[in-house]
Amino acid sequence: MKTNHVLIDYENVQPEVTEALAQPIFKVWVFVGAQQHKVKYDLIELLQTKRDDAQCIKIAATARNALDFHMAYYVGQLATEHPDSYFHLIAKDSGMDPLVAHLQGRGLNVARWEDVFDIPIVKRRPDAPDDDRLSIIMEYLIRRGAQRPATTKTLLGSVASLFNPKLVDEDAAALIDQLRLNGVFDVVGTKVRYGLPD
Repeated sequence: MKTNHVLIDYENVQPEVTEALAQPIFKVWVFVGAQQHKVKYDLIELLQTKRDDAQCIKIAATARNALDFHMAYYVGQLATEHPDSYFHLIAKDSGMDPLVAHLQGRGLNVARWEDVFDIPIVKRRPDAPDDDRLSIIMEYLIRRGAQRPATTKTLLGSVASLFNPKLVDEDAAALIDQLRLNGVFDVVGTKVRYGLPD
């Protein structure tokens, strides 16, 4: 699986990152503003847990858009070194969007998100409302295209694993039943036949 580089504007977004980005597929860069003197314990825990796969970059001086320029430099450097990876910029500031569009135009897999949990591959908490959980499952199935789970057993396991901690089989089965009743897929024997475009 490809590496996902997550660059966080911690000046404006302080997400819960330890559980969300714990998987080895994530490498994390957290940018802290020059006047920012407090960080959440969650960030410290992430840095300790991931060791070399997480870095905190403290901006040395205050200036307009200083943090954004640092993030732009790092994403450019990382994209040069790892062009086949995915790059996720976590920032509320839409000023990064022209850079994102430019990098996408050059064939890079880069996007800006307002929260870590907006990244499609990040596993959601199992206590999310059913509507949110169903949306997460739908996003997963659409993204998989022709590589969707082919049997009910595999579908059950895949749905349960989308969440952290993993859903128990009964909860995953209940969500799958809701999707089947809404015509997302049908079951023929043990095989799953989807009503979604590949």
